[in-house]
Amino acid sequence: MSKIGKQPVALPQGVQVTLTNGMLNVVGPKGTLQRVFPTTLTLEMHDNEAVVKPTADDELTRALFGTYRSHLNNMVIGVTKGYQKKLLIIGIGFRAAVKADTLELELGFSHPVHIKIPEGIKVETTKEDMTISGIDKELVGLFTAKVRALKKPEPYKGKGLRYDDEHVIRKQGKKTAE
Repeated sequence: MSKIGKQPVALPQGVQVTLTNGMLNVVGPKGTLQRVFPTTLTLEMHDNEAVVKPTADDELTRALFGTYRSHLNNMVIGVTKGYQKKLLIIGIGFRAAVKADTLELELGFSHPVHIKIPEGIKVETTKEDMTISGIDKELVGLFTAKVRALKKPEPYKGKGLRYDDEHVIRKQGKKTAE
């Protein structure tokens, strides 16, 4: 049995969790999230807690047990607090701007890069950084990684897009012989 899977998920005031026809629905003050829930697991509600329980004892169920408990916990946090990631824009002439539902980036290429912002994601930009936020942890992480992959920080000058808490290991450039 999974140590993480055994722990109950605390449900704050105003959060409703329902399991209907294999769909897990979490409704909270910031919105609604849905996820397919495997039939080998059940969901039990006690007071202000939700507990994920396995119905079988096979290898697949044991693997999914802790994973879906974590998914449920992430969904509850998402609909109450939300998630956000910050990317730093480092480089001369590098810019980011939001136009309607498109993120427009100038990253030193010969052309600007346009990325469609997915539904449920909010992007705010300043001169030197951008903040990507939403209620779905997975969607926020995937979109942030997709944007960062366009121009990863290079090791010599550190130019590119990097996470706020990311440390880029710098290399020493070539030296001239004297």
